[in-house]
Amino acid sequence: MKIATVETIPVSVPYRHREVSSIVARDGVSDVLVKMTTDDGLGGWGEACCGADTASVAAAVQAMAPFVVGRDPWNRDAMRRDAFTHGLWQFRAGTGNFAWAGLDMALWDLCGRACGQPLWRLLGGLQQREASYFYYLARGTPDSLREQVADGLRAGFDVFYLKVGLDDTEDLAQVATVREALGTGPRLRIDANGSWTVPQALRNLRAIEEHGIDFVEQPVREHPLGLLGEVRGRATQAVCANEGLWSEADAYARIRAHEADVYCFSPYWVGSIAGFHHLSWLAHYEGAQVCKHTHGELGLAAAACHHVVLTLPNASEGHQQTAYLMEHDILREPIPIATGSRWGPIEGAGLGVEVDEDAVADAAERFRIEGQYLPWQDHQLRREER
Repeated sequence: MKIATVETIPVSVPYRHREVSSIVARDGVSDVLVKMTTDDGLGGWGEACCGADTASVAAAVQAMAPFVVGRDPWNRDAMRRDAFTHGLWQFRAGTGNFAWAGLDMALWDLCGRACGQPLWRLLGGLQQREASYFYYLARGTPDSLREQVADGLRAGFDVFYLKVGLDDTEDLAQVATVREALGTGPRLRIDANGSWTVPQALRNLRAIEEHGIDFVEQPVREHPLGLLGEVRGRATQAVCANEGLWSEADAYARIRAHEADVYCFSPYWVGSIAGFHHLSWLAHYEGAQVCKHTHGELGLAAAACHHVVLTLPNASEGHQQTAYLMEHDILREPIPIATGSRWGPIEGAGLGVEVDEDAVADAAERFRIEGQYLPWQDHQLRREER
């Protein structure tokens, strides 16, 4: 069995409402689907993350295709070594990882389908029977926040997630509103996306201590190494790292430095499912937990990461996902976290999900006509006109 073809399909799928943080303001997910076929007719699918520019990631996947076509799909790590060494993608590691992750996912899908086994079996088997996912709150008015909390509780979510880092006073008010609506039981997490200084982070975390924050994600910027660890050493809340886990080397350094209690990343950050799996186990050896990160993903990437999560001894509750926010997907059947918080073992071979090619065609046509969902809005860029 050899790889015969690699096809890239840029797609756009809308959210039900805008996602807003201190970094992004976007209305949906634009990603690059990777369709791979073998010389004996087997097909596999992957999903590359678009990053800042979908077209550049599609171009990167095509530039990497010569390192894949004609080769045995079981030798994916050797292919990645060649692409990053001889293809010089080591010098553009961020884009390279986002692109290669889609190829890597399709290779895993092919291998699983070839042997009739789901990925979690190929990765060593189950460490847990199911995983839970968070409810992603949209910043808004007190009434809007209360309505979202009520919706999440009805759907069975018990981990809620709120972006902060835009305005200290408003952040604290929104946290208080959410906690009041949640009551004392469900967990509440916040993410500042590295927008606070150390004194600001410590001041804000003291101010919201009464609201029982489960963990704070990336309260301060990722560099220099040690800055997040300083907050961890001085705050009473658990600290989660996300920004700064940009590569295998970055993730390794931060995990070994005990920068955080929880590490939030994905195959996109480190370039492959195996890299995500290995580094998650390293975090386990260092006494830390792992929370699966979302860049905004469709069902293929959600399924691939779910396989990994089920094989981890240190997986947290409340992994990140956007399935609950999507108007639709590109799969034949919706994944469980499109309507609820929990997801058990996937029994199908490979990724264990089936692509709806009509839905892919519709999403590809939306991308062709409307372009990608930009991570920013015009009003963010015109500060001098206010």
